[in-house]
Amino acid sequence: MRIPQAKRFTLDEYHRLTELGFFHEGDRLELINGEIIEMVSKGKAHETCLRNLWKLLPKLVEDRATLQSQAPITLPPNSEPEPDFAIVKNKEDNYLSAHPAPTDVLLVIEVSDSSLDYDQVVKIPLYAKAAISDYWIFNLFDNHLECYSEPYQDSLGKYGYANKRIILHNQTISLPRFPDLYLDLGRVFPPKLNY
Repeated sequence: MRIPQAKRFTLDEYHRLTELGFFHEGDRLELINGEIIEMVSKGKAHETCLRNLWKLLPKLVEDRATLQSQAPITLPPNSEPEPDFAIVKNKEDNYLSAHPAPTDVLLVIEVSDSSLDYDQVVKIPLYAKAAISDYWIFNLFDNHLECYSEPYQDSLGKYGYANKRIILHNQTISLPRFPDLYLDLGRVFPPKLNY
């Protein structure tokens, strides 16, 4: 007896569906391990954290790298997440010819409230498998920053990060690859309310 399986999409199929107008404008979707995932809605604390990052990150990064928000990064063979932020290498065509690939990505940032479990359980192995060197989760439940680095694959074929650092909401951290650029987390995390 054959068990029914869900259809998994390749990057080419996903892009073709987009070109054909299969998705509606404003749909918040991403391709993760071949599955088209609808992204969860954001709460007030999530949006406030995003706005705070939008105020701070462009001033820090300036023209030393490219900052993108909720835009695709291509992780062959079948994933195209749209993280809250990504800092990618500067490219002459500003990624007109193709979305950033893993070798272009310097840092991926997710802001997590209702998506925390997903960002930890699904996204950590996804980014580690793609050899994304640094992945940050602004954990709004615990009010701290989780910094993951040094991707690895274990003997069972599972992917993860060898290092996890917790940075408290009132501390400062330097950006990966830019040790002279410091982000004051006290200016990023919203005040702790009932979220």
